[in-house]
Amino acid sequence: MINETALLESKTLRDSVLDRTDVLDRVKALSLLPDGMHVTTAMVATYFGVTAEVIRQLVKRHREELQINGLIVLRGADLRKFESDNMSLSLESYPQARRSLTIYSRRAVLNIAMLLRDSEVARQVRSYLLDMEYLARRRPAESSVPTEGLSLDDRIDQRITHILGKTVVPMFNALIETSGEHRRELLSLREDIENVERKLCWHHQRVSTLEGDAPTDQVRASIKAMTWQAFERHVADLLRRDDCTDVVVRQARSDRGIDITGRTPDGRTVAVQCKNRTGRSLVPSADMQKFAGASRAIDRFDLALFVATCEFSREAQAIADLSGVVTVSRSELEEWSAGVRLRALR
Repeated sequence: MINETALLESKTLRDSVLDRTDVLDRVKALSLLPDGMHVTTAMVATYFGVTAEVIRQLVKRHREELQINGLIVLRGADLRKFESDNMSLSLESYPQARRSLTIYSRRAVLNIAMLLRDSEVARQVRSYLLDMEYLARRRPAESSVPTEGLSLDDRIDQRITHILGKTVVPMFNALIETSGEHRRELLSLREDIENVERKLCWHHQRVSTLEGDAPTDQVRASIKAMTWQAFERHVADLLRRDDCTDVVVRQARSDRGIDITGRTPDGRTVAVQCKNRTGRSLVPSADMQKFAGASRAIDRFDLALFVATCEFSREAQAIADLSGVVTVSRSELEEWSAGVRLRALR
């Protein structure tokens, strides 16, 4: 069995177990901010029983890896909005003139547990991770099945279990490994097809422009002229065009921000938020937080789409990546409106 210190040295090994964030609460309860998704540096330090300075120094050494796994630094408007949503924390624990705030997802906290040397809690998390990984990968025992003292029915059941473990289980493992390879090949092929589709659309637009017609400009102007109600109907029509079913436009400004619901062609539930932000350059992280919480944490839709007529702030995109929200920015929206099928619906 791999020693737990191996996680300190191998990024590949760390990456292989980063989805097991439930281990954190099995070792020690992890308190979260009111948004239910993040913790601060001080909270991370408390969890691991070290000083905040130790955490800051570790972040300095491994910032790139931690940012990939959910570390976010909030500043400016995003920071003020985050503080207002977590007001009790701001008043009780932090200075009012703070210029930035570092927050961590559960995945980032697990990442820290695999990097932090001088913490008993971190060592327990690493040991727990490797124990689970060992049990998940262990093959059925090859030794003979002990039957002494068992009834006839129990001996038969145990013998069947042993035979299955030596024949059927390895066969399924082999099939799973083979299917994984085929799946990677299919995904690569699909990417090639999507690239060809984009190039064909681009060439079509170039030819149309040379012939005196510019469909992209027309699409852009049409979207720009839409009210928020018309924009929601437009996105709903695009979903239906791409074979989505049960598409419903709520046409109401609900607190949870889900404007459209439906089902993808393969049966997944989908929630959509539409933001027609004329004159606004970026979608802030606060909007993304609210939608992510509603679509992924509360209602638990299979697919969450955030469609905007502008781009997304870096913090908003980071939250989307962390929570599994698919962002559709202005350029992607224009391509979708011009006829390119949205990748997330395929």
